Amino acid sequence: MKADASLVVWFEELGQHDVPRVGGKNASLGEMVGRLAGKGISVPAGFATTATAYWRFVDENGLREAIAAALADLGDGKATLAETGEAIRNAFLRGHWPKEVAEAITADYNELCRRSGGAMADVAVRSSATAEDLPDASFAGQQETYLHIRGEEALLDACRRCYASLFTDRAISYRQTKGFDHLKVALSIGIQRMVRSDTGGAGVMFSIDTETGFEQVVLINAAWGLGENVVQGAVDPDEYEVFKPLLANPSLSPIIEMKRGGKARKMIYADDGDQPTRNVPTSEAERAAFVLDEREILQLARWACIIEEHYGRPMDMEWAKDGNSGELFIVQARPETVQSRREAGALKTYRIKRKGRTLASGLSVGEAVTGGTVCALESAREIDRFVDGAVLVTGTTDPDWVPIMKRAAAIVTDHGGRTSHAAIVSRELGLPAVVGTGNATRVLHDGQAVTVSCAEGEEGFVYEGLADFEAEDIDLRGIPATRTKVMLNMANPAAAFRWWRLPADGVGLARMEFVINNQIKIHPMALVRYETLADKEVKRRIAELTAGYADKTAYFVERLARALARIAAAHYPAPVIVRMSDFKTNEYANLIGGAEFEPKEQNPMLGFRGASRYYSPQYRDGFALECRAIRLLRKQLGFDNVIVMIPFCRSPKEADRVLEVMAANGLERGKDGLQVYVMCEIPSNVILARAFARRFDGFSIGSNDLTQLTLGVDRDSEVLAELFDEQDEAVEWMIRHVIDEAHAVGAKVGLCGQAPSDHPSFAEFLVTCGIDSMSVSPDSFVAVKRHVVAAEQAAAPGKVATRA
Repeated sequence: MKADASLVVWFEELGQHDVPRVGGKNASLGEMVGRLAGKGISVPAGFATTATAYWRFVDENGLREAIAAALADLGDGKATLAETGEAIRNAFLRGHWPKEVAEAITADYNELCRRSGGAMADVAVRSSATAEDLPDASFAGQQETYLHIRGEEALLDACRRCYASLFTDRAISYRQTKGFDHLKVALSIGIQRMVRSDTGGAGVMFSIDTETGFEQVVLINAAWGLGENVVQGAVDPDEYEVFKPLLANPSLSPIIEMKRGGKARKMIYADDGDQPTRNVPTSEAERAAFVLDEREILQLARWACIIEEHYGRPMDMEWAKDGNSGELFIVQARPETVQSRREAGALKTYRIKRKGRTLASGLSVGEAVTGGTVCALESAREIDRFVDGAVLVTGTTDPDWVPIMKRAAAIVTDHGGRTSHAAIVSRELGLPAVVGTGNATRVLHDGQAVTVSCAEGEEGFVYEGLADFEAEDIDLRGIPATRTKVMLNMANPAAAFRWWRLPADGVGLARMEFVINNQIKIHPMALVRYETLADKEVKRRIAELTAGYADKTAYFVERLARALARIAAAHYPAPVIVRMSDFKTNEYANLIGGAEFEPKEQNPMLGFRGASRYYSPQYRDGFALECRAIRLLRKQLGFDNVIVMIPFCRSPKEADRVLEVMAANGLERGKDGLQVYVMCEIPSNVILARAFARRFDGFSIGSNDLTQLTLGVDRDSEVLAELFDEQDEAVEWMIRHVIDEAHAVGAKVGLCGQAPSDHPSFAEFLVTCGIDSMSVSPDSFVAVKRHVVAAEQAAAPGKVATRA
């Protein structure tokens, strides 16, 4: 029997224009099935009930009058929100199906079973409000989804419950806030063949960075089992990020982050009519493994790009992997509604001047800092206990929490990733949130004064007490382009995307040692010589950190390459200058396993550091790992905008030895476009500038060390602080001389240091010397740019062009 097309419609017959008939979610599924299948996008088969079917059900059961009466009592204060929602939902649940609607649904369900091989098919039953996912409102998560539904009777019951979920407390509250007429919003139901992700995995995917709005990455969250745990934030998922501009090259694998989540439990089929799904603990092997391999990550990322291009805007998608067949599917796609609407020319920055000790940390959501008192709740039913303007602390959230979240100053949860319910709603509400802390509900207590900071990169912090901080609004429009390039100093890959809106000319200094210290934590030689390490506790800690890596050196190489890739991606294709590691021996010794490999020196500042380590038998194998990471970064991930820089190179002879070791490790200057720079921080670099320039493509002046070694002043000495001056005439002579000498033989010169930020006149001095670039901290970029503009205009009035 052919079903009534006014009541049910197959996905392939739907498109974007059908939102009034079947809601945004189902219209989008139809759009993908009909128009993107030919481009390789796999969407499970299914059909949708129409708004007409919903109104038939409503009118058959006289529900318009019941809804209007209940809402009137709510408006008059005769009933609470909870009482109103329960009364309307019960009216729906008592309703009976109009014969023609029930027959249409069951007829297409039987056809879906036939298309699926003849057996009784498991289906997902998803709600799709006819006003959802509009540019000014996202109804995502407002209505219910029911999984693993099998059989006609179970299907009709799940559909009835979907209709009732149009009047959950949260949905009623949301529509009132957005100004939607309750009796003008209908509900469509998507009935879609279930993907056996209970034996595979599932998750959420965005075609934009959800925290910063950086448009060049795809963000994927993944967990074992059905995807509801990821959506609800009930698990800490894997997180993958892929750089979109390089995806078109099939020889590259531009995955810039692979972060393994805890994934403590998974949702599977329960084979119980009353409870079709249930959560079970994951195995130790599942927790230690990634849900997706590289091929699958890249496939999903390419699909995200195709979907985004088709819709012409950033998208929020859900995906599933069938554990039986290994196939990947897109099960939902809707517009991203927060970052894509953010004003492009504005940047708000926060700077914490004084803070208390760290109480908890997790993934940061948003970029703000706020203080308040803790209100810790176990359940949304405790809404009466919540104090307006408090910091909400709880295990996890679902849509029932939204009325409380709207009243909070910030949100902190034990569980969840960047695509969890708590994260998504916090973004929509403009609230800072720290999710997935693991212990917030144990370490924070009611009435405690705390500061929630999401302004320090992808890691968010909860500090004890009310911190002293300041906020600044920066208008980026109209910042002019200049001959002198103004670049950024970057150390923390987690914060790289935060500054992508700055019109910087690239990165003049990316500090490799910061990444090693903060993200790798292990001395590279302790990985190379792991089997012979004497300290058993050190071996245990290394084994714990490198779990999942058959080759422990691969842990160092892959993590370092991907961390640097985040910095390179934020500015691609502009140059990003990565300085090879420049720890002093006392700093190297503090790394895990480092004490076994580092000598004790009286003056580490002038000791075994920089270039001298790279060819030494004591560290040469460790430097080989650094070279492998750069090779992976440039060749396999595809970031050929990365320039390598050698620090503290004392002589041309030492330069030759370093370049020889690099070439032996696959980094040959000039091959595949590789440029190699050298730090200019020792007087010999200035005196023999032309000799160094014949060996390197450019210089970067390290003003701190050059000042220290020119004036003979310990830069860390409080007693001699007044003598340490980058603007001393001897230091300025050094800078002017190296610029002249380098330019005479065609080498570039930049400066990385705080001096231009601290002293406007120093920036102007550098411009008059003809320096090619200066690299500054991101928070001082705008101020330094203004000084450069002023200096160039003074030198050649009218020659500075305004950036579009």
